[in-house]
Amino acid sequence: MVNEAFKALSDPTRRRILHLLRKRDLTAGEIAEHFSMTKPSLSHHLNTLKQANLVLRERQGQHILYSLNTTVLQEVMGWFLDLAERPSRKGREK
Repeated sequence: MVNEAFKALSDPTRRRILHLLRKRDLTAGEIAEHFSMTKPSLSHHLNTLKQANLVLRERQGQHILYSLNTTVLQEVMGWFLDLAERPSRKGREK
């Protein structure tokens, strides 16, 4: 799951979508207002984020509401923190 998250996070558009979702849950239409791209392109980015479990989707009537999946974001951050806690090569060579 972490590999999919890193792949999804590698794209600046997807990172910007996550940044927007930090503030509040949004529909695809509300997210689209912040970008000048086709609906299929935006849909591709949203699907990539969903497949990586970085966003959750909930149908509300005719709309789909997108929100951050903080559980997976915490797992990714934990990976970074674990990596940062390991001694560097410089520290091991001494």
